[in-house]
Amino acid sequence: MALGTATDPYELRFDAGRISLDLLATTHPEERFDSVEVLCAWIVGAGLVPPGTPLAHAGPPWLVDFRELRGRIGQLVRGSLAPEPWPSYDIALARVNDVALAAPPAPRAVRGEDGTLVRELDHPPERAALLGAVARDALELLTDPVARAALRECEGDNCPIVYLDTSRGRRRRWCSSEVCGNRERVARHRRRTALTRA
Repeated sequence: MALGTATDPYELRFDAGRISLDLLATTHPEERFDSVEVLCAWIVGAGLVPPGTPLAHAGPPWLVDFRELRGRIGQLVRGSLAPEPWPSYDIALARVNDVALAAPPAPRAVRGEDGTLVRELDHPPERAALLGAVARDALELLTDPVARAALRECEGDNCPIVYLDTSRGRRRRWCSSEVCGNRERVARHRRRTALTRA
């Protein structure tokens, strides 16, 4: 499980291959966005803002909007994996297109303490700018035939995580070998042990 320093206490994952897919993973195994603090940790961990970016202006409306965008992106991603798009697909697409219109946070390069260039934002990011960056990522993913063909849903028991399979031979079965893959191996071992005892 890939974790960023700012997110360790929240068990957030950033291993799905795209920011928009990492956003979808925040519902499993339970709702992760249960506080503004966790949402801010996700924003930093996802790389939407550099570490240390002030996010004190974030509030409960941010949670509502990020959850709503997550639901719409989920409809689009799962709809693209289904044989036919879901009935609400076009509504979700229109909403994600609208959110994607917002300009992304403006970066700038500044000299760090050691003299190397580091990324900062021109000013604290607005909610619409961050949502727009995630929405654009989802649209880029879903309009790129190569990336869309690499979308996979985890084969782990009760795991809804969708990820990009960039493995050699495109044979990746789980969102994480350490999480779902390990659970599957343990379950297989237990079944074999039970059969030999019977």
